[in-house]
Amino acid sequence: MSEPILKIDKLVKTYTRGFFNKTESFRLEADFTVEKPGIVGVMGPNGSGKTTLFELITGSNQPTEGAVRVAGRNIHDVKYGERDRLAIHYHQSYQVRHFSKLKPSFMMQPAGSDYPIVHLFDEPQFNTQDGYIGFMLDFFKKLRDENRLVFVCVHPNEPFHLDIMEEICERYIFVNKGQLSYFDDFDATLADAAVQDYLGKLVERAA
Repeated sequence: MSEPILKIDKLVKTYTRGFFNKTESFRLEADFTVEKPGIVGVMGPNGSGKTTLFELITGSNQPTEGAVRVAGRNIHDVKYGERDRLAIHYHQSYQVRHFSKLKPSFMMQPAGSDYPIVHLFDEPQFNTQDGYIGFMLDFFKKLRDENRLVFVCVHPNEPFHLDIMEEICERYIFVNKGQLSYFDDFDATLADAAVQDYLGKLVERAA
């Protein structure tokens, strides 16, 4: 693949409140590149911007600035009915997130792919019974081995959630108040002060 599998190029999403005197109520900023297939772990407090990030990557949310390129294609320029051939967002119980249409699809370009390249799992429900976790981890690895990029967003409240991320993820993103921090391994992630504050006592149990 000549182009990076995913390029988040100076992406900004802002929300405002007020009609006449608008004030910014939330701002998400992201700028990173993933060159090749893999599994990326995502963590962060509720309301920090994780789901907004995933929606921007799949084209279901329009950025204020910047671009999302999947295999070289700006996903916000791709036909609505074909965007899930580039990136697909599974929210919690694996329902697929939908998007609003802002301009006619005939004015947009085709996806150029028949199967999603980027798979985003937003706080999947890991059932500890009957080997379900093992099945899901094998599924994530299978996607990676088929040259897909997988994001696994977890809101850890049990030690095994961190065990899962350490086992399968090859790099990590921490989202906090709309700002992203990037880490190349699990130990570096846990060493970050903001991550430690977020995880609390789970850090000690993971160590």
